[in-house]
Amino acid sequence: MSTAQPSAVPVNALALGHAHQLYCQLTGQSLRLGFDRERMWYELLRLGYSLQDLRAVITHLQREIRATRRNVGALKLSNLLQPDRFEEDLQISRVRLRVASSVQSAPVTTASLAGLFLEMYCRWCRWCRCVGARSRTSQRDTG
Repeated sequence: MSTAQPSAVPVNALALGHAHQLYCQLTGQSLRLGFDRERMWYELLRLGYSLQDLRAVITHLQREIRATRRNVGALKLSNLLQPDRFEEDLQISRVRLRVASSVQSAPVTTASLAGLFLEMYCRWCRWCRCVGARSRTSQRDTG
C-alpha cells in the first residue's frame, strides 16, 4: 500500500524544477533537467510525494552510504525516482527515525559499572555461602 496519495495539487514545471533543484543541492550534483528526467519527477510528484519526503529519503540514503550499508548508486536519479524504491526508502527512513528517538540508553559511568560489579559480587557471595552451608551440612550428616 502506497503511503502517498495522488497529488491534489497539479504537478507543473515549477514543481518539477523545485524538486530537481533540491535533489541537486542535497547531492552536490548539477544535472540538466531534460524531458526524460522531467517525466520521472512528474511520476513521483503525481503520486503525492513532497519535497520533505524527498529530503528525508536523500538524507537517509546519505547516512546509509556513509555507514557503508548502501551503495552510492542508491542516490542516482534514475534509481531514486523509481516509485517503489522511493516508497520503501521513505518508510525505512521513518522507521529508523522513530526507533532512534524512542530508544535512549543511559551513559556508562564508573559509578554504574561499580554498582553492577558490587551487585554481581554480592550474588556470588550469597551463592558461595549457600553452597558452603550445604557442603558443611552434608559433611556433618555423613561423618
